[in-house]
Amino acid sequence: MKRYLLVFIFILSVSTLFAQERYGPYKIHKFVDGDTFWVKMGSGKNEKIRLIGVDTPEVKWEGLTEEQPRGKKASEYVKNLLKGKKVLLEYDVQKYDRYGRTLAYVYLEDSTFLNAHLLEMGLARLATFPPNVRYVEDFTEIQEKARENGKGLWSD
Repeated sequence: MKRYLLVFIFILSVSTLFAQERYGPYKIHKFVDGDTFWVKMGSGKNEKIRLIGVDTPEVKWEGLTEEQPRGKKASEYVKNLLKGKKVLLEYDVQKYDRYGRTLAYVYLEDSTFLNAHLLEMGLARLATFPPNVRYVEDFTEIQEKARENGKGLWSD
């Protein structure tokens, strides 16, 4: 019995060690496009958030002469989904990209995992940039199902 208790305590402590910490909730401040938006941090500072592991078609981009197909749809979907809501952020190995944006996995307060949800709806495609690859296997599987079902970017 004592042995089982020790094993249980060990497993509990190891699983707690590897549990991913989420920060927030943070209020959405401004939208850029389907995979980038601003949040108001607890300090009052605004921070630009870029979703890890996914890429939505562009609406605006330096040098882009016209929006990419379905870019506006993805952008409007995210805006409608997040408008007036707060989000929780989970970080991976690298917290900032070369543009100074905060890289994050984003969760709504109802536990919807935004990064995965966009792939599931076919509004984004997988975009992996090591070392931030925590969910790459899950994201690959989700995108493949969206493609098989002809959703969003994968429709005719």
